[in-house]
Amino acid sequence: MNFFNRKEGAIGEFDAKSYLEKKKYKILQTNYKNKIGEIDLIAKDGEYIVFVEVKNRSSLAFGRPAEAVDERKQYKIRRVAQGYLHEKHLYDVPCRFDVIEVLGEEINHIKDAF
Repeated sequence: MNFFNRKEGAIGEFDAKSYLEKKKYKILQTNYKNKIGEIDLIAKDGEYIVFVEVKNRSSLAFGRPAEAVDERKQYKIRRVAQGYLHEKHLYDVPCRFDVIEVLGEEINHIKDAF
């Protein structure tokens, strides 16, 4: 990943975080990392812990941003989420996995994406 892609990704994550905060989500962590991988945003929505993958694109030339969250990526995100829940001793908390697409000025929030 080059510098431009990292910068665009960070902008997308900032926009997604701001969007969630406006929707009254409580942001618990950004860019959570463990030995398995990374989750862009972890938030609380009511009783749910929400693990959010943010996908940012400048155009639809390569498809919708959410299409990049394939089965392999979903599996990895689930594994990272399990590590987070174990680390925080959150064993009986309902969870969900959302994807936020950032396409220019447009934000599309896909709840329960997988």
